[in-house]
Formats: sequence, structure tokens, C-alpha cells
Amino acid sequence: MHDGRYDQIQYEVVERVATITLDRTARRNAVSYPMLDELLDAFTRAESDDDVRAIVVTGAGDWFSAGTDLGTGAEGYDVGSTGFKPLRGGTRDVGGELALRIFASTRPVIAAVNGTAIGIGITMILPMDVRIGAEGARFGLPFVRRGIVPESCATWFLPRVVGIATAVDWSVTGRIFPADEALRAGLVRELAPAADVLPRAVEVAREIAATTSAVSVALTRQLLWRQLGAPHPMSANRLESQALLALGALADVPEGIASFREKRAPAFPLRVPGDLPDFYPWFTEEPFDA
Repeated sequence: MHDGRYDQIQYEVVERVATITLDRTARRNAVSYPMLDELLDAFTRAESDDDVRAIVVTGAGDWFSAGTDLGTGAEGYDVGSTGFKPLRGGTRDVGGELALRIFASTRPVIAAVNGTAIGIGITMILPMDVRIGAEGARFGLPFVRRGIVPESCATWFLPRVVGIATAVDWSVTGRIFPADEALRAGLVRELAPAADVLPRAVEVAREIAATTSAVSVALTRQLLWRQLGAPHPMSANRLESQALLALGALADVPEGIASFREKRAPAFPLRVPGDLPDFYPWFTEEPFDA
């Protein structure tokens, strides 16, 4: 675990919402290895804090992220005489580690895309659950224009978020596209003036924190993401039945019913991860074969 002091991001928790801010404004929040390591730590930190109910990710300044930092040598992604090396130890995409960490989150993750997002600036938000964009932002996946392929598990997430036709269009052309196209395709759910993007994301996060069960949200999020690859709806029926049976014996259900009947805000007592049912996780991760 990190000592809590970060150099390239900011981390704070206010009213049960953890906000992670990409903070390399001199480099337009371009992503480096140190930033990725700090992001990985920040997500682990948020997951270990049972007071955190939602996570918001945003950028400092006018940009969300200009993508991978190609201009700082060893501080970035090692661009030198031997060429571009986006892999940790030469074997695994570190952006993919971050995407998988977000995918496995038990908290809903909200992207506050406050400005232009390029490359990993897009791919890192794909496994997030709600994406809010700035009206004047631009987006692009220029990997093929750099002689590489999309990273951060984008070839898995992007078609599931925007559909295969749009995913192929954006990926094989590498073109820059405007915010309204991102909205139409479903990459972002709504647009707002740049100054309002983070407050809007925090508003969504706080609504989740105030009105929902942490255990229910964690299970629902994982059920939805992991059923994407299920071959038959029977898989969902079995897992939903198991979850309903487990949750029925826990304290959040009577509180949810009572708050509804009494027309008041719920005060769900259960916390994540400590109060997750015994059957969670029901899945096993496939090991990475180096």
C-alpha cells in the first residue's frame, strides 16, 4: 500500500465519495508509469475504506488526459533508442492492470471527463460505470497512428460500450471526434459545461451513497459486467437467485423496506467489503500467462 502521498494524482474522500484527480497539468495530465502506479494504489485504497461508497475520476486543469506521455523518457513510458515500450517488464500492459482493477471494483466508478481525452484518457474510462463529459472536449484513439494497438483492455471494453461498428471506426481511423459524437455513441451519458462536469459527477456519486445499499450495488455492478460474456441467461438466473437468497438474510433488506414504507432516506447498515455474502466472489480470474 502507498504511504498516501501522491506526486501525480490527488486523492480525497468527502461525504463518502473518493475523488481521484489526474494531476500533471504541465503535461496535460499525460499518463506515466508513476501515475499508473499511483492510480492502482488509489483504487485499492478506496476499496479498503468501508466509508467510501463511490469513486469519481477527473483531471486537473483544462484536460482530462492527453494520453500516454511520450515525451519524458523513463518518467513516462520509456521512449528511447529501443523504441516504445508500453509493457511492464516487457510482458504486460500496465494500463490493462488499471482497467482490470476498475473492472473488479465493488464501488461504482464515475468518470468526470472535464476536458479532452486521448488514448489512455479514453481507454481508462471504459470500465467505469457512468461517464460525464465536457461539452467542448475532444476524444480520440490514435494508437494505429503511432504504430501500436489499443491498450487497457480496450478491445474488450470499447465494443461493449459503444458497439462494434463504432469501436472499429474510432480504432482503425485513429481520428479525433467531438463530444457530441461521444454522447451519441454512448461513450458519455451526458455533457455539461467543463466547470460543471466534476460537480455533476459528485452529485451522481452522492445520490448513490445516500439512497442505495453498498452490498447491493457491489453485487449488481459485478453481476452486470461479468454476465456480458455469459453464453445463456440461465447463468444470470442462477447467480441472481443465489444473491437474492443471500441478501434476504441480511440487514439491508428490512431497512430498505422500512425506509420505503416510512417515506424516509434509508440508513443501510452493511459495509463493503466486510459484509459481502459468503458466495462472493462466485467467479475466478483467469491467470495471466507471461
